[in-house]
Amino acid sequence: MRPATPPDFNQQYETHLKHLKLKALQPKTIEAYARAVRRIGAYFDHRIEDLSEAQLTEYFTDLLESHSWSAAKHDLYGLKFFYTHVLRKPWVAVGLIKPPKSQRLPDIVTVAEAARLFDTTRILSYRVFYFTLYSLGLRLGDGLRLQLGDIDAERARVHVRDSKGNKDRFVPLPDTTLTVLRDFWRTHRNPVWLFPSRQGGLRAAARATTPLDRPAKKRSSTSAAISIAARSRRRTSSPAMTAR
Repeated sequence: MRPATPPDFNQQYETHLKHLKLKALQPKTIEAYARAVRRIGAYFDHRIEDLSEAQLTEYFTDLLESHSWSAAKHDLYGLKFFYTHVLRKPWVAVGLIKPPKSQRLPDIVTVAEAARLFDTTRILSYRVFYFTLYSLGLRLGDGLRLQLGDIDAERARVHVRDSKGNKDRFVPLPDTTLTVLRDFWRTHRNPVWLFPSRQGGLRAAARATTPLDRPAKKRSSTSAAISIAARSRRRTSSPAMTAR
């Protein structure tokens, strides 16, 4: 029988979650930093207030036996956040780990390959969503958050809000994409979202990778392919709904 989690750890963890939300971090960052404290807490029997450098060295050595450098990096940053904002203690292991730096070039998806991907997607909402990601060079999360007010047909641009690094940006809006989005919007006429979910809007589907709830597993390969295609374009490259 597993021992119960100490009450003081539960309280510290809840405080950790509050501070994460107050710092306006991205949902995925909050999830990663919260998971870091849970995982490290489980490793040390939920006694992590006074970890030594030797203990941290042991933890991250063991972690890298079964997890990626990305996981180690998130656990490191999550624990440092916990020490800084919850325990109010200085970090004890400066320079403990140094994840390797890598810069990979994206796979380039041709227009013909992208067209074949769109053709294999039979549900209209998914097909329009994927086409929008590709034609605008958007990340999945960027597309999920698109609202009618983000489409500026007059200036032929789209306002991408709260993108990577909590930054807003504008991207060009091709005429073809505008026409596709207008035609698709007329099929649902949601007053806010371009890609509403069946659960009441994209805010209810923030962790999805498609516009409608959670995607089926069989669509995951298509999502990944379109994401790669959009990324390759990104690196190499409202009233608006009712006009005309």
